Amino acid sequence: MLAILLKTLPFFAVIGLGYLAGRTRFFSEEATAYLTRFVFYFALSAMLFGFAANLDVAAIFSWTFVFAYLLATSAVWLIVAGVALARRTSPEEAVFEAHTGVIGNVGFLGIPMLALLLGPQAVGPVLLVLAVDLIVFSSILTMAITGLRAGRVSAQTFGILATGLAKNPMIVSVVLGIGWGATGLALPGPVNEFLTLLGAAATPCALFAIGASLAGRSAERVEVAAWLSFAKLFLHPAAVAGACWLLGVTGYQAGVMIAAAALPVAGNVFILAQHYRVAPQRVSTAILLSTAASVLTVTAVIALLSQGGYI
Repeated sequence: MLAILLKTLPFFAVIGLGYLAGRTRFFSEEATAYLTRFVFYFALSAMLFGFAANLDVAAIFSWTFVFAYLLATSAVWLIVAGVALARRTSPEEAVFEAHTGVIGNVGFLGIPMLALLLGPQAVGPVLLVLAVDLIVFSSILTMAITGLRAGRVSAQTFGILATGLAKNPMIVSVVLGIGWGATGLALPGPVNEFLTLLGAAATPCALFAIGASLAGRSAERVEVAAWLSFAKLFLHPAAVAGACWLLGVTGYQAGVMIAAAALPVAGNVFILAQHYRVAPQRVSTAILLSTAASVLTVTAVIALLSQGGYI
């Protein structure tokens, strides 16, 4: 485990550096927002397009893989939502707690970290996990909140979903990259070098932005946030491991899926909580707690997967 910790530590050290810069106000909230936008719209998009354009989709896509992740994530979603309702929270808050318990920081942290730790072949399975999170569970969140507030799900709801997906640069870059890869053409040399140069900024900038954004979060509703962090860091990867066993997803793909499920709560969950004005403080605290704890928990999960021969 120490060897794995030494490999993961530099990633979390950059997050810590960003946190320190934000905490001391050397990096303002406005600067953090612009750095995040740079990563989201430019650096990460370039990285994802480059990865997707060089993927053999037929070789990495697996319905069994997708179903296993869907089954496990849905089970944890329902458990967390049920616990929230049992505490007599509102249905909207229960939906957001469920979303917090299953949506990990796959885009900003998972793709760059797992690609470097587990090898470039991890990108395909991680992209499948990201696609399910963005397309399926983000859509469920939007439909649930819209339906609860309007009393029904209308055609307008699906229009909002389609528009949101079409404007998400991560989805657009992956789809365009896969489309290019399907042509069988290699990327022109200057284009490939441009994507490599710009994409190389994604990892350090994304990690720094995560840390800087955490500096502005205050710890409130700690008990609930601790439960949500436990659900994300422990229940989710455990459920994924069980679903892989149940559906026969084995070896490297199973290992990558479990590692991706062990990632801390994604920062965009807080953005959604703010947008809908539902439980932003407990979501914010869950992001803070889960990210801090993931220094050890992600390391432990990867170490266990390595010992088990998965990765």
